[in-house]
Amino acid sequence: MARYSQVKAAGFTLIEMVTVILILGIVIVGVSSFVIFGTRIFVESSAVDQVLSQSRFGIERMTRDIRRAVPNSIRVLTATDGSYQCIELLPIAASTSYLDAPFVPETARNSLTAIKSIRPISAGQSTLIYPLTNAEVYNPQGTTAKRFTVQSVAEASDLLTITLTQSVRFTEASPLMRLYVADSPLSYCFVTSASSVELRLYQNYGYQATQPTPTTMGAGVLMAQNVANNLSTNPAIILTPATLVTNAIVHLQPLFAVNGETFQYQHQVQVMNVP
Repeated sequence: MARYSQVKAAGFTLIEMVTVILILGIVIVGVSSFVIFGTRIFVESSAVDQVLSQSRFGIERMTRDIRRAVPNSIRVLTATDGSYQCIELLPIAASTSYLDAPFVPETARNSLTAIKSIRPISAGQSTLIYPLTNAEVYNPQGTTAKRFTVQSVAEASDLLTITLTQSVRFTEASPLMRLYVADSPLSYCFVTSASSVELRLYQNYGYQATQPTPTTMGAGVLMAQNVANNLSTNPAIILTPATLVTNAIVHLQPLFAVNGETFQYQHQVQVMNVP
């Protein structure tokens, strides 16, 4: 008698396959939600970190320049419509003590003698003695003033002979015989753009008796974005001028916004330089 054996075929039923697909779908949805959430956190953290880095760089650069400003050269201008706010200053390139210089009512001449400075002095820079007001720093020179232009510098031992571009007389002598040398003025401006306020640096626009506006100084260099100050009601810069017993203080309080969050600096910079 012949015998037949039955072999059971291996495989999955339709119900098993559907069950596996459902389970895998649930797992994938759960995993993807974690991935999306983590990606979102990374993107938002990167945006916040970028704004923080920009703001720190801008504030640190402003602080350094303000601290090396020529005495009484800082002035602040705010637009009446709140479209911009600028702080202008004249950074010190070198400083020393003069030994001999022409002062009123002496005879005008085009040279002065000073102690050799640590930093070099070159043609085209400005020499200043005892500036007490913004006007004495930025106004046209004339032949009697407190700021004149260097033509050449000669060194002999530890002394400098500075030749000026014309025969002049300085208006007043410095009580401590201080001599400041500076390049061109510079300005930091908070400027309202299409969507927010930007911090820009303007340079090489020259001396102007009236403080210049952003539109007259060129494009400028972008220093920071995402500033959220309403410059009319919440200015980013407040200047406390110097007095006979206190130094000038610049209050920096820019407000930055990113991803619905805001953070504001409360930074005071004291201008230690005195005439």
